[in-house]
Amino acid sequence: MRFILAAVAIITCYSVSGQENYAVSAIPKALLNRAAAVVRNSEMLIEVNSPDDVTYREKKAITILSSAGDDEAEVVLFYNKNRQIKSLKGIVYNEFGLATAKFAEKDFRDMSAVNNFSLYEDDRVKVFRPAQITYPYTVVYEYEIKARQSLFFSAWEPVSSAGVALERSSLRFVCPLTFNLRHKEINYSNRVEENREKDKKIYSWEVKEIPALRTEPFSPDAEKYMTSVKLAPESFAYRGIKGNFSNWTEFGKWMNDNLLKGRDVLPATTVRLVKDLVRDIPDPKSKAKKIYEYMQDKTRYISVQIGIGGFQPYPAADVDRLSYGDCKGLVNYTMALLKAADIESYYCIVNAGSFKKDVAPDFASINDGNHIILCLPFRNDTTWLECTDKHIPFGFLGYFTDDRLVLACTPDGGKILHTPKFSASENRQIRKATFKLSENGDLSGHIKTLFEGTQYDNHDILEGEPFKEQVKHLTEMYPMPDLDIQTLEFKKEKNIKPVTVENISFSSRSYASLSEGRMYLSLNPLNKEKRVVPDSRNRSNPVYINRGYLDEDEYIFDLPEKLKVEFNPRNTIINKPFGKYSATVTVNGGKVTYHRVMQLNEGTYPKEQYPDLVKFYQDIAEADNDRLVLKLL
Repeated sequence: MRFILAAVAIITCYSVSGQENYAVSAIPKALLNRAAAVVRNSEMLIEVNSPDDVTYREKKAITILSSAGDDEAEVVLFYNKNRQIKSLKGIVYNEFGLATAKFAEKDFRDMSAVNNFSLYEDDRVKVFRPAQITYPYTVVYEYEIKARQSLFFSAWEPVSSAGVALERSSLRFVCPLTFNLRHKEINYSNRVEENREKDKKIYSWEVKEIPALRTEPFSPDAEKYMTSVKLAPESFAYRGIKGNFSNWTEFGKWMNDNLLKGRDVLPATTVRLVKDLVRDIPDPKSKAKKIYEYMQDKTRYISVQIGIGGFQPYPAADVDRLSYGDCKGLVNYTMALLKAADIESYYCIVNAGSFKKDVAPDFASINDGNHIILCLPFRNDTTWLECTDKHIPFGFLGYFTDDRLVLACTPDGGKILHTPKFSASENRQIRKATFKLSENGDLSGHIKTLFEGTQYDNHDILEGEPFKEQVKHLTEMYPMPDLDIQTLEFKKEKNIKPVTVENISFSSRSYASLSEGRMYLSLNPLNKEKRVVPDSRNRSNPVYINRGYLDEDEYIFDLPEKLKVEFNPRNTIINKPFGKYSATVTVNGGKVTYHRVMQLNEGTYPKEQYPDLVKFYQDIAEADNDRLVLKLL
């Protein structure tokens, strides 16, 4: 669901003049440290003339110091029938502050904003990127946009990227005295300035002299430490729809009454089909499962973002007829099917993505959320459904929507709910393998792997692919020399706790290396730690681990009779607050057993523990590369 391109500045502004000093030498020296770009000045004005007439203006000057900052020079403007660009121009300056080029609207690329999985969207985008090869340079641009809606306003983010410093940035919001603006400041040290001029209210925010932040691995969501201001109306107009809300309860009721109500009507034939489908099933949850699987078999996901489609689902009858829909349409359609069987369900707004992000519980805004899922509030057994995936098991939410606050839109209003959480020990990858080593170093054997929790879909790229393509993917996943996959069984067990099972028979030529009568055998051929965690001093952010997991590997090597163990690497055991690791090797006659356990614990840890995390990964990488030394008899 595209709940507005909130990250995109809908902007405009004052006249570009050559009077300002854009020489790089004028930038305060303290702002050059770690900076790839410096925002010299950004002045944004949002003016509400009436609920369906809003003007956006911004003038922005940004100096690009190196190629690492080029993305910051790109000007991106989204527009549609409801949001139109009125003026647009800019100038490029060299390091001495002298103008070298001008650009206007005709110099922008104009293209559809359709993403690669969308059937149709009515949004378009204009993009300009300076053709600059000499650094540093400065881009100054200004534009004006008229919007015929006041339902949503973009958040103000003076700096949104690491490596960008800022001299000055300001936001002014002007509206009639009768217009009530809600605002939330995040990491803003000042207070909003409020003034009145005749029949207008003016809200002002300003920040100055912000040094560039460096990229710090394992950092929390940028919203936790970067400055921003969220804006939302109490009363609004959007494409002929008017409404008001000041909290999630009111927002959820508005959504239900204005965008969902009446869109769950199904053809009588479909209603009869649903009733017949579950006629002999007494348990409501089992009925829901049957209906969900019917929906999965019948429909496919295609994004549809046209008209008010960014917010409102297509009618259930249309999805029933066409057999496709976006997340909103498919959730609404599933709700309608369940309603035909007298099963209650809730349309839920979620911030989807592998990085967990809550719907802000204390600030209701239609900007919050980018996806829709379904909640079935069975008594003592709340069930969640992802309706855009034809293969996901009933009642299972994976890493895309797990463990976060969402908004359920109900007839009684919005309710903040929490999606299921998996512990580290539930996000399991359990692998057992038996290997036979030959005297010339070849390896063959069988590997069985179970994937559970948010690791359930680790190898989903294999599902439904021809054997040849599966082998191609597996050789990338398991980088063993001259890997030959002889058999593969890949299946999904869609139980209450679903499991993916992967069985492989293989051979690998010259897996172990030979040198001067000795063989060197890598004990961990399948699951070596590849992550490199860079060291850093004077870290600013706490250590944040977004999701925990558990990997357990047991490999049994059957050695040939003419090989004797000469050197056995020591066992490794590491215990830290954020995780634990062990790697043990036991030799019993001609069999060598390697057992590895790696667990990462999600959570937030003091920044002082970051060096321990760096060493944790370094020690694991070293242990994962341990080799057994065998002597030829």
